[in-house]
Amino acid sequence: MISNEIRFDCQHRGDGGPLVVVPHIDGAPLTELIDEFEIAAGMQPAGDAYGGLIPEFLRFGSMQDHFLGLSTDAMEAKTPVLGCECGEWGCWPLMARITATADLVSWDAFEQPHRKTRDYAAFGPFHFDRHQYDDALRALSAVIGSDADGTRA
Repeated sequence: MISNEIRFDCQHRGDGGPLVVVPHIDGAPLTELIDEFEIAAGMQPAGDAYGGLIPEFLRFGSMQDHFLGLSTDAMEAKTPVLGCECGEWGCWPLMARITATADLVSWDAFEQPHRKTRDYAAFGPFHFDRHQYDDALRALSAVIGSDADGTRA
C-alpha cells in the first residue's frame, strides 16, 4: 500500500488571532486538495469554503485524540478534519472517518454533512504510516503547547 505523508501546519489567523491547524497531505494543504476536487467535480458552492481547525474553538478534547478519531462521540463515526473558512468548524466542515491501527492511520469516507448528495468517493483515501503520523501529532502538540504560554513555535 502506498503511504501518504502528513503534517499539521499551524498559523495564527490574522494579526495575533487564534491558532489555525491545517493538515498538509504530501506537501499540499488539505484546503487546496478539497477545493480542487470540488471544483473539478462541479460542486457548488466550491472554492475557498474551507479553513483549518481552531483548537481553542474545539471542545472534543486534545487535538492528538481528535486527529486519531477518538473524539467523535457526538459526531457519529466521522471527525471534522477541516472547518469553515470563517473559523467555525460546524458551519462548513469536511468530515472523514479516521481509522488508526498499530501500523497505519487512514482517512476515508469524506463528506460535507450540509450537502449529503455530494459524492466524495473519489477523494482519498489517504493512508499514513503510523510512526510518521504520530511524529506529526507530536509536532502539532509542541506548537499548540508552546502557543498556550504565549510563545510561538
